[in-house]
Amino acid sequence: MTRAGKRHADAWSAIVDLLVANGVDTCFGLPGDDLELLRALDAAGLDLVPCRDQRNAMYMATGYALQSGRLAVCALGKGPAVTHAATGLLEARESGAPVLVLAAGVAERRRGSGGFQELDQVAVTAPLVRWAHRVGHPDRVVPATVTALTRAAGPPPGPVYLEIPDDVRTAEVLVTGPRPTPPEPLVLEPGPVTWGPALAAIGASRRPVVLVGGGMRHSNGDGAVERFAEHLGAALFTTASGRGAVDERHPLFCGVAGLYAAAPARALWASCDLVVSLAGRLEETVVEGGTPWPPVEVVQVNVDPAGLSAEFSGPRVLGDARHAVLGWSRALGEHRKAEHADATEAWAGEIADVRKAMSREVEAELVRAAALPGVRIAELLAALDATADEPRVLVQENGLQDMWSYCFPFHVGGGSIVPSEQTPLGFGAAAAIGVKRAAPDHEVTAFIGDGAFLAARADIAVAAPAHGGVLYVVLCNGGYGWLDAQRARLGLDADRYPFTRPGAPPPMVDGPDIRCRVLRDKSALTSEILAARRFCSQGGTAVLMVPVAPDDIPPPIRDAEVVPQ
Repeated sequence: MTRAGKRHADAWSAIVDLLVANGVDTCFGLPGDDLELLRALDAAGLDLVPCRDQRNAMYMATGYALQSGRLAVCALGKGPAVTHAATGLLEARESGAPVLVLAAGVAERRRGSGGFQELDQVAVTAPLVRWAHRVGHPDRVVPATVTALTRAAGPPPGPVYLEIPDDVRTAEVLVTGPRPTPPEPLVLEPGPVTWGPALAAIGASRRPVVLVGGGMRHSNGDGAVERFAEHLGAALFTTASGRGAVDERHPLFCGVAGLYAAAPARALWASCDLVVSLAGRLEETVVEGGTPWPPVEVVQVNVDPAGLSAEFSGPRVLGDARHAVLGWSRALGEHRKAEHADATEAWAGEIADVRKAMSREVEAELVRAAALPGVRIAELLAALDATADEPRVLVQENGLQDMWSYCFPFHVGGGSIVPSEQTPLGFGAAAAIGVKRAAPDHEVTAFIGDGAFLAARADIAVAAPAHGGVLYVVLCNGGYGWLDAQRARLGLDADRYPFTRPGAPPPMVDGPDIRCRVLRDKSALTSEILAARRFCSQGGTAVLMVPVAPDDIPPPIRDAEVVPQ
């Protein structure tokens, strides 16, 4: 405990003292001219991952928070530094990542005078965060920081913005009482669940689907969701952001729902009689992306009222999804299994048949790929999966061809970090560095396009010497495949609108801590990946550039007819 009357030389020292008390050990960012924050971090033994681009700093912090479930900290300057980070704030908000943004600000006496980098930063950031605040006096530094930490943690978790003006930053901060502490969470065992609309709908269902969203990421370590699905005999799907929350090797798992679902899974989805949505937002790629939503009731449960959609009929439950599945399982008891035994057995058989059909599709795709020239993305993913150790994390982008990695079962097992529905370019490329910081004992593979790689290239190079260990698999089509596909759909001139230059790898990244290779030869696929993984295991950063064909598009995306055939 901090002694009453403790004096801090400046605001940063007081803030860092609270960060240490809250278990923070790493910060990401590109501070402004005032480097007193670095001095405070050094004194406390905290590490800063220095960045070249504020967007990438936010992506790294978001990746760290999503992987660990703990608070991430991002330090910024003022003015354009804040606006540059706004895209990352948007992504952190949509991903529900607990990130504390610490920004500099113009001194109060300079406000309205056209001061250097003066901007109403609270007005800029407020729509993008759970709380935005400018500290107006040294006495408010500690209470404001505690409030920011509390709001970032949630529930629901999300980013917060705290601005420290120059005059407050340099002032002495006196703590005149015990250090304020965040609220202690009261963890309760879920009590008995009374019979209501949600439980009645679940109990009556014969062909249920359980859809797991990103809010379950750190709430299912003991497999409660899988046991709930077993109890119901339900098909188990995730949203893209929900990947990693459940065991993808489970016999009820049928992949990612919506746009990314394989054809057999789409048919299964269309024939269900109930959807139970756990801690998800029912985003557009799930609801409208290629797989027609069945005309059935949807039971939604979410701790965040904003996560409960009003677009669907069916009961909506405001609460913790983990508590819901535990309580529902107990309330339903064994009578559901006995009452619906025949229907459950038939539905389970259909689920098993769908999984077999998807496996056959994968086998056929790999046979087709082997007969084609160059490295095809399906065989690249198969080789990555076969060479990976446990524990592992796949960090993804959301471009046309890197969406292969969303499609079950081209990559199974391990964890997954994906961008939210906002899908900002370069998120996965930079977030992988934060993921590795959060999980240093995990194999981290970033599966990205060359446009995303270029967006994060400078920060990948800067982070490599001290913060390496990531394998970057870069699909090279010379630009933006999705835009080029839409250009082709409209019949626009490729020379006038050159969104891609197929097969052209981006410039290499140099340095003794970086290993770059261009991978064109199928026969070298496994050996090159294994060599790259060995380099990463020794702390280096490995980059495999893989030229890809324009027509190498994931089957579900082709089936959805969202790109020209």
